[in-house]
Amino acid sequence: MSVLVPAYARADLAFVKGDGVFLETAAGESYLDFGAGVAVASLGHAHPALVRALCEQAQTLWHTSNLYHIPGQERLAERLVAASFADQAFFANSGAEAMECAIKMARKYHADRGAGERYRVITFEGAFHGRTLATIAAGGQAKHLEGFGPPVDGFDQVALGDLDAVRGVITQETAAIAIEPLLGEGGILTVPWKFLRDLRALADENGVLLIFDEIQTGIGRTGKLFAYEWAGMTPDIMAVAKGLGGGFPVGACLATKEAAQGLSAGTHGSTFGGNPLAMAVANAVLDVVLAPGFLEHVRSMSVALKQKLASLCDEYPDVIADVRGEGLMIGLKCEPPNQQLIEALFEERLLTVPAAGNVVRLLPPLIVEPEHIDMACDRLNAACGRLSGARKQI
Repeated sequence: MSVLVPAYARADLAFVKGDGVFLETAAGESYLDFGAGVAVASLGHAHPALVRALCEQAQTLWHTSNLYHIPGQERLAERLVAASFADQAFFANSGAEAMECAIKMARKYHADRGAGERYRVITFEGAFHGRTLATIAAGGQAKHLEGFGPPVDGFDQVALGDLDAVRGVITQETAAIAIEPLLGEGGILTVPWKFLRDLRALADENGVLLIFDEIQTGIGRTGKLFAYEWAGMTPDIMAVAKGLGGGFPVGACLATKEAAQGLSAGTHGSTFGGNPLAMAVANAVLDVVLAPGFLEHVRSMSVALKQKLASLCDEYPDVIADVRGEGLMIGLKCEPPNQQLIEALFEERLLTVPAAGNVVRLLPPLIVEPEHIDMACDRLNAACGRLSGARKQI
């Protein structure tokens, strides 16, 4: 019996080494990683720039706490601000912490204006914002809430894409609207860009803030540095994590100066957030992602992958019902239970990630090359062929 808390349904497999888009077991078996640690290993495994940055920082300074200035924070914040709508940044350790900061920031914004009653946040069905008590309440999914007592108050859920429903739940207690521009855990559910623009207008009309959860979509995953850029609008607050550290734990809450000004000294904090190690790695990630041509490469690989997946969808309609997503954040809507396809791909040594709505997620490292896409689709073809044949025999 393991001494670990049994909170995960783990595959009977352990990896001991990674190199680019591949992971290796102790027995020397190689797997093509199209899950990237759930969109975390944005630059693949053991990327030389990240290894170098971490090793160099580890030899000088690990931790001082936020009682003192941390130069790497200033540099990373300046770069994120320069590349986004934001004016300021707060660093945390995870996406859930970044979303907690965003929620607190929105509430404090109104409280500082004498409207402390404005604390409620409108969220959307199918959303996933983290595993803390507040963020599971924001997500509103029964499977995450069950057994943890009364949900944290302050969240109103509506159907995704229903602007009238959003309008209908706005009251004098509403502080903000929070949304993922592309729902990941929810099943790679695309949100029309017009809907995001309409939310921006509705928020402005009612004096509420707009929060984007770009924990999974940010740092190049959709082919832009941030997904909101596709919509031609901006939020007031945005949570970022996952790909920002390329595998090292780091999160960030980015905001306009107006939205952030309520979080004055002593109102919020983090012991480890923004530590020198995390800042060194995240700055190295930006060195790569912001380099000329990198995001164009992501978009090019996305087109190539989607074209091949569309052919597989046509060839195996009894296995793959639909292909959806943006950039290198792609969902395969399955006909059989998605776990069957995941297991079939596992046998082909291709790693993927499940999602709600009977979807299999493909989240390859952003450094993926055409030969890796060909290899992945060959393995998908083999897995789909076996599943299709088995289904026809039933």
